[in-house]
Amino acid sequence: MAGEHQGLAIVLFTLFVSVTLAITAWAGRRRSSSVEFFAGGRLFSPMENGLAIAGDYMSAASFLGISGLIALFGYDGLLYSVGFFVAWLVVLMLVAELVRNCGRYTMADVLSARMRQRPVRIAAGTASVTVSILYLVAQMVGAGSLVGLLLGGGQGTAVRTWTVIGVGALMVFYVSFGGMRATTWIQIVKTVLLMGGTIALTVMVLVRFHGDFGDLLRSAANGSGQGNAFLAPGLKYGANATSRLDFISLGVALVLGTAGLPHILSRFYTVPTARSARRSVVWAIGLIGVFYLMTIVLGFGAAAVVGSDTVRDSNAAGNTAVPLLAEILGGGSGTTGGTVLFAVVGAVAFATILAVVAGITLSSSASVAHDLYASWRRPPTQGRHGRRRTAKTAPAAPADPANPANPSVPVQQAGTDGEMEQQEVRVARFAAVGIGTVAIGLSLFAQDQNIAFLVGLAFAVAASANLPALLYSLFWHRFTTRGAVWSIYGGLVPALVLVVLSPVMSGRPDALFPGVDFHLFPLENPGLVSIPLGFLAGWLGTVLSPEPADEGKFAETEVRSLTGAGAA
Repeated sequence: MAGEHQGLAIVLFTLFVSVTLAITAWAGRRRSSSVEFFAGGRLFSPMENGLAIAGDYMSAASFLGISGLIALFGYDGLLYSVGFFVAWLVVLMLVAELVRNCGRYTMADVLSARMRQRPVRIAAGTASVTVSILYLVAQMVGAGSLVGLLLGGGQGTAVRTWTVIGVGALMVFYVSFGGMRATTWIQIVKTVLLMGGTIALTVMVLVRFHGDFGDLLRSAANGSGQGNAFLAPGLKYGANATSRLDFISLGVALVLGTAGLPHILSRFYTVPTARSARRSVVWAIGLIGVFYLMTIVLGFGAAAVVGSDTVRDSNAAGNTAVPLLAEILGGGSGTTGGTVLFAVVGAVAFATILAVVAGITLSSSASVAHDLYASWRRPPTQGRHGRRRTAKTAPAAPADPANPANPSVPVQQAGTDGEMEQQEVRVARFAAVGIGTVAIGLSLFAQDQNIAFLVGLAFAVAASANLPALLYSLFWHRFTTRGAVWSIYGGLVPALVLVVLSPVMSGRPDALFPGVDFHLFPLENPGLVSIPLGFLAGWLGTVLSPEPADEGKFAETEVRSLTGAGAA
């Protein structure tokens, strides 16, 4: 199969990569400041930003992973489609406008607005980078599965390894030379391609079954080999009490995790106003809702047309269900139509992966530069218990004898802020290389995992570490610096520890380390435990904090978040 598609797939891949490189070169000429690099100059319209947000969110996990899970597990796979979509209501109602008004580039800007900067930024930056790397791993696993199937070698380790390395190199180039402007336009192009390809496949599936969705479901049940159980809950998550708890844990993580994803939150800073941020989310919700409805059709279509066993034989996690469906809809293996459609869908999926990893890498490198590096370079402005230290200024300039009315004023260190911002941009470029290297190394261990499942883990960590601190900071007037730090680490550390001790890592044939068994935690997704721990740690840190909350700063932040007064 790979030999028939290889030439056309290479041409399509090369074409898309060439277009994205041209966009990066164009955008790179305009990158002159940190605002341009991290936020695209805040010049994007709500529609443009909505397309980019949708592109960031509609990842390989959505296009390949969810459809594959539905093709393998039927009804239980629908949880991912529903959870990913419902999560946007949380974003729209609770965080979109408020985050835009309170921050500049990263989530830490919001958290540190009324806290001591250094400890909060270090904690938030650490959590953001961790979530981003987990998300990157999922995308690169999808790239390895997809390109390994299209370009030869099937599931060969060498093909997947070099694919992952190639994707990592491209994402570092996009971020280092193009910044947010290039990343955004790549996302917009990718969204148009993905929506077009998904609509075409969905129409072809429905036409094949004469528009009868009931007939599609019946055929999917027959093709799955599970009968009516394929259309009922329990095939993946209903075997016992533990699997049912896993189902709840995954649902909670998906619904709450989006509001804590760093690369989604950073999108709100690319528009000029909070109203534009809210309108961007409305555009994104419309696109995302239509897209996830279509993934349901594609998933059941793959089970009906391809067959669950065939999908599983091609890729045990189901990541190749959509390309295989496209091949049969185009006429089958060996036909011109099948070859063309298979390669086109593969190219669209590859474009999806490239665009998403660029956005995630930019967000995480911004956290390294703007939060971690800047916190290390800048001296703290407050003491241990919140008392503001006196800022050191240069000696006052002598009064101007020609103008006695002009009093002496301190001499400002010209260019200091500008130089710091340029240093942050340089650090962000180097950080992109380091983050890409770590993500490549980790993804090579997870090639047999379903990418939607891996993204679910990233959502759980985001909901555990980022969301509690974000909500407390925006809505609780007593929240303190200790509460913010405890909330972040109190969610992040348990989430990571529970993942390491879960069946995902050991004790099963499909675990990352199948030859050993050190799992102690029965659930695959830690959200049911780690998310409440994050909220509990934030509350406990606040009530035990020796420093009182700064009511004045909370009032100032509240006014700013609701009105946009003083927003960047």
